[in-house]
Amino acid sequence: MRAPSLSFPTLLAGFVAVLVGYASSAAIIWQAAAAAGATPAQIAGWMTALGLGMGISTLALSWWYKAPVLTAWSTPGAALLATSLQGVTISETIGIFIFANALILLCGLTGLFARLMQIIPHSLAAAMLAGVLLRFGLQAFSNMEGHLLLCGSMLLAWLIAKALAPRYAIVATLLVGGAVAVLKGDVVTSNLTLAVVMPEFIAPTFRLSTLISIGLPFFLVTMASQNAPGFATMKASGYPVAVSPLIIVTGGMALLLSPFGVYSICIAAITAAICQSPDAHPEANKRWLAAAAAGVFYLLAGVFGGSIVGLMAALPLSWIQTLAGLALLGTIGGSLSQALNNASERDAAIVTFLFTASGVTLAGIGSAFWGLVAGGICYGVLRPRRA
Repeated sequence: MRAPSLSFPTLLAGFVAVLVGYASSAAIIWQAAAAAGATPAQIAGWMTALGLGMGISTLALSWWYKAPVLTAWSTPGAALLATSLQGVTISETIGIFIFANALILLCGLTGLFARLMQIIPHSLAAAMLAGVLLRFGLQAFSNMEGHLLLCGSMLLAWLIAKALAPRYAIVATLLVGGAVAVLKGDVVTSNLTLAVVMPEFIAPTFRLSTLISIGLPFFLVTMASQNAPGFATMKASGYPVAVSPLIIVTGGMALLLSPFGVYSICIAAITAAICQSPDAHPEANKRWLAAAAAGVFYLLAGVFGGSIVGLMAALPLSWIQTLAGLALLGTIGGSLSQALNNASERDAAIVTFLFTASGVTLAGIGSAFWGLVAGGICYGVLRPRRA
């Protein structure tokens, strides 16, 4: 049997997914680790362990299911940790990681999370995905105000390529934007070095007060604001992969690697949408190759975990945000189409979309979760009227 081909746009989709994931939240993870008192060497080791864990899980799950299953760290979880770990020792922090990841694994083993995901209407899942991605789509145009030449040239390249060779639109956008950034001197490589840092084993300490005050909210935020949108993204993109096995694999791997600084490994949402879009591959059953490519880039990022922050600092933020926004336009449009297609569910879907896009945080839980809750209430209340 002939092996599936890995085209350049497919490879690029995997690269962009990893680039966007690291660019958007690597600094937050460093802040969380620093708040726990980790040394620079320990933080670099955490980045190495995270990259390796996400790379192995992404490769294994995408190959096994032949679906674009992309894993990621929990960005909302990292933000919570960055504001909660002041005064907590590094060993107690590792204990929090183990406690939260054990709860996630328990959710997978009991099937509790899978039953919850089965009751979410498809229109609400698509609306939530569109709401999550809206901010990234807007950034593709909002950066024009201060970076007209760079972002304008990228948008023009995308438009021309979309008309002449749609599959290579993001390739053209990346190349043109990169060339303009270099010519303008926006790429700063003076502090960029390649460094390999081995993860350090840290023995955990379990203190009941920190497990309840930090570990439990961290678990809830990770499940509600990262895993739930991740599965909703897969469902909205046409990949209804079984929930519990994925939670078991990702939660189990995170639990195993917790003593090395892996605070979470979850199902990706925003970056996964890049690998699940038609731009990654025109055939839906071959888009798993984009996720597999992302897994390889995760492994490379893990090997050079100590260099990640330097690399992120070398690239213009406007270039990264514009590239991500344009790469997600197709997914945003498709999600909105699915969300609003059924007139009887349109009110609930638009509530879900707007609530999610608002970015509001209630009780420490992000808007993606509350958008589903608000939309679900509307869906239930308006059901008698539809009947």
